[in-house]
Amino acid sequence: MDINQLNNKLSISDELIFMEGNGGFPCIRIRNAHADALVSVYGGQILAFKPRGSDELLFLGNKAFFEAGKAIKGGVPVCWPWFGPHPENKNYPAHGFVRNRMWNVLHTETTENGTTRVSLGIKSTAETRSIWPHDFSLSLDITVGKTMRMALTTRNTGDQAFSLSQALHSYFSVGDVSQTQLLGLEDRQYIDKADNGSLKQQDGNVTISNEVDRVYYDVPSLLTIVDNALQRNIQINSSGNNTTVVWNPWSEISAGSADLQDDDYQHFLCVETANALEDAVEIAAGDEYRLTAEMSIQEQHSL
Repeated sequence: MDINQLNNKLSISDELIFMEGNGGFPCIRIRNAHADALVSVYGGQILAFKPRGSDELLFLGNKAFFEAGKAIKGGVPVCWPWFGPHPENKNYPAHGFVRNRMWNVLHTETTENGTTRVSLGIKSTAETRSIWPHDFSLSLDITVGKTMRMALTTRNTGDQAFSLSQALHSYFSVGDVSQTQLLGLEDRQYIDKADNGSLKQQDGNVTISNEVDRVYYDVPSLLTIVDNALQRNIQINSSGNNTTVVWNPWSEISAGSADLQDDDYQHFLCVETANALEDAVEIAAGDEYRLTAEMSIQEQHSL
């Protein structure tokens, strides 16, 4: 459906409209009593979320690509059905294929408590089966209120089990990453991808002073980003995952990336709710699996 058809069928008066975004991609703009948000139908990707009275939660760079077939760097990309490079074919796109495709808008509604809910979906086709030979139905339910909640549900619509890895690849906006700490991963083991995949153990809070690319194991449901420069804390409450990915490219990679400005690394921290590495999920024929993340902002003086 085009923008006019989407608005005629699924807009919500004074709350939700469809509009043309960067690159001509259809976007969903939400403005309710609790927050503003922007969702790209391409990639099924949240691009912005700003609760009333707060700064923007998510980072989206000025040089992000908005081109068919390319991933949008920022917001919350959906990595599915593999995380990182394809395990066998290096010619396939990193982090799967759904973040590079147009999704379908399945449903929009206002809930009883004044939040706004949007459901997006994507299903297997002959073209997706040529890349990943399984039948599936994938949906993303987004609830915008004082918090932002995402629920990514995979349904196995085929007759054989399949396994997958996945992530809600959240780019959180921070005032200064060098003044930022991540709480909740103390003493957890992690794979350090920036150090040849070495297995290490976290000592104290996670801080960022160089390139960080880590997969943490046995993670708790609640993690907290302490953003001292903006005097706020970001809380991430997740379910369905035993791993969390923490990433910041630091200066050299940021400067060498066509879709990042040289200093962008200073202003975001990726804390990704994931099923990565040994945390891959197997889904039997006819079954489903749900990965969720709820994100909120708290001012530090109120904690």
